[in-house]
Amino acid sequence: MAGVENVQSAEVKAACDQFRQTFALLKSEIGKVMVGQHEVVDAVLTTLFAGGNVLLEGVPGLGKTLLVRTLAEALRLPFSRIQFTPDLMPADVVGTNIVTEDPDTGRRQFEFQQGPIFAQIVLADEINRATPKTQSALLEAMQERSVTVGGETYKLQQPFLVLATQNPIEQEGTYPLPEAQLDRFLQKVNVGYSHLDDLMVILDRTTGAETPGVRPVLDGPGILAAQHLIRGVVIAPHVKEYAARIVLATHPGGRFAAGGDSGPVNRYIRCGASPRGAQALVLCAKVRAVTDGRYHVGNQDIKDVAMNCLRHRLLLNFEAEADRVDTDDIVRQVLEMTPTQPVGMPAPAVKA
Repeated sequence: MAGVENVQSAEVKAACDQFRQTFALLKSEIGKVMVGQHEVVDAVLTTLFAGGNVLLEGVPGLGKTLLVRTLAEALRLPFSRIQFTPDLMPADVVGTNIVTEDPDTGRRQFEFQQGPIFAQIVLADEINRATPKTQSALLEAMQERSVTVGGETYKLQQPFLVLATQNPIEQEGTYPLPEAQLDRFLQKVNVGYSHLDDLMVILDRTTGAETPGVRPVLDGPGILAAQHLIRGVVIAPHVKEYAARIVLATHPGGRFAAGGDSGPVNRYIRCGASPRGAQALVLCAKVRAVTDGRYHVGNQDIKDVAMNCLRHRLLLNFEAEADRVDTDDIVRQVLEMTPTQPVGMPAPAVKA
């Protein structure tokens, strides 16, 4: 039995090593076009291999759409872009039944015409500019990986990834995403401005005669195999409990609410993170652990992914808006106030 376990362990380590090489190669190919924004690229690739969807938020011109297009070029998967506008209808996203006529018999029948959601990488550009009715057309696809039209359910091809972008400014004529849809994004990533050195490289690449190209390095079966590998990464019970307590620490009035009765959660949070938040923490931490060269998840992995996994799952109250407190502030305080020791375990003794 020991020999079998050693063989299995060696196979898992080899698979993890291969995954790290693939992850690095994908980053390298994306880096040919996307300058800087390393944390954003890491988060998007983490979402891909964790099997979720990602929301990218940033002001115009920071490369959000470019990143998604470049990722699509680096993957051998069908890609589609949906430009969300106020007049976009749900049928424009998922498809619709149309009347067709048989040229031989003249008989008419309904035939389903697929919408752009039936790609495997879908860019939902400026998602908050469409009406809630159209936004909700993505809900079933993002969660169930299927689309229902006219009482008929159509399965989407796997792997399937929705990358949505939105602009935090110019809110006139926009429709904030409902909480139910935000919760279906595994991560929300804030895209910031480039540094001076990165901006100089961007100018060289985008104002010169040559346009860098990206070669595909991974296909659908490879992505599914990587997702299966990630789900098998070991996470100890006390680390899993730590992730659960972080989520529970965001619930106002709960036993684990960060800071207690007078803490920031009870003061500023109207509704805390759902169980999907805990699932996101664990899955993203597994990806981070493997890319860091380890075969098990640690508490630090949970901390490292907590911001992107939780910032969009907390609902603030009016007092938070009045005090100009945002969800990032709350997540930081939750991480500071939540002990890593399991419940009931005494803290380690401090030597004099």
